[in-house]
Amino acid sequence: MEKADRARDFFMEYGQLMDAGVKSGHPDTKALKACYAGYFVGASPVGIMGGEAKEDFGDIIAAGVENYRRMGATEFIVEGVATTPIDDLHTMARVSWRFGYKRPNDGVAGTIRFENVYFVSFVEGPPKIFAWVTPDEQAVLREHGLA
Repeated sequence: MEKADRARDFFMEYGQLMDAGVKSGHPDTKALKACYAGYFVGASPVGIMGGEAKEDFGDIIAAGVENYRRMGATEFIVEGVATTPIDDLHTMARVSWRFGYKRPNDGVAGTIRFENVYFVSFVEGPPKIFAWVTPDEQAVLREHGLA
């Protein structure tokens, strides 16, 4: 299987894990943690951060999913994945997400669509996210009355 196909399949599975976690309130933190490299970097309009996927990383993932649920998330769906090979061991993926919500304070339902860019390594076998670039999530959530 080509790396582009492997990366696409990887993100479709990652999206299913995120969606299941949002819907159930019980994310599979072990499987989600396995999607990340031991060290990763994230960039957004609020800055650049880096971190290690230590033992508590699953708890951090669970807290993130719970935060989405608190603001009214009802679904977190990968709608598309476009990949660009970087070299034999790395791929960039543009992942289109659909974030469905129902605001807890007034019951208004809506959808937010956004794209994140991820960098994936195949160095140690299965794909691993080692970096991502995101839009200003907080600004969009505020626009929709969720933050």
